[in-house]
Amino acid sequence: MDFKQVMDNRRSVNFFDPEKDVPEDVLRQIIETAAKSPSSFNLQPWSVMVLRDVEEKRRLQKHAWDQPKVSEAPVTLIFLADTDASQPGHEFLEKDFDSMVKIGMMSESQRDWFYNACKNLYGDSPDRQVAFACKNTGFFAMSVMLAAKDLGIDTHPMDGFDIEGVQTEFRIPENYWIPLLLAVGHFRSDKTLLPAKWRKSYEELVVRFE
Repeated sequence: MDFKQVMDNRRSVNFFDPEKDVPEDVLRQIIETAAKSPSSFNLQPWSVMVLRDVEEKRRLQKHAWDQPKVSEAPVTLIFLADTDASQPGHEFLEKDFDSMVKIGMMSESQRDWFYNACKNLYGDSPDRQVAFACKNTGFFAMSVMLAAKDLGIDTHPMDGFDIEGVQTEFRIPENYWIPLLLAVGHFRSDKTLLPAKWRKSYEELVVRFE
């Protein structure tokens, strides 16, 4: 598909065929494509848990308003936004800086400046840190949905779940916020796909405040 076709055809489907799998190599391709998403200072403060086991998905479903698609989809993803990714010594923060030194974008003498810049991006308050981590993780999550559709795979993002319940159920460390869940699979052929919902027009989208 070209990009416009991907955007036009991507839908949040409610019914997944539990018998039609998403092969591991296809899921890997989707995630690796989405990993090219932009992030502030390339911090990439995102991770993802992949659930395939039916019992694991049912454990998740009980914290997700009991939505059947959580367990019916062959794959359900838990997106994680790392609120600690600006901390000096963090594995990926250090890898990020070292990679920029390697390509000549920064010099070793700028390490402290880099640490301070990352700290300022995240902000000092817990709310700012969650907002930063979730904003960037949202870029990644949207890219996963688009990369999946490009390969003919359907998805449905979910915000209807108990964050604390999921965190406890899957022993997710407290530094991770969970911005969304994503069901991944194939729309059931015996169901009817409803027409696409309305979207704001250009005139409704573009605003000014005088």
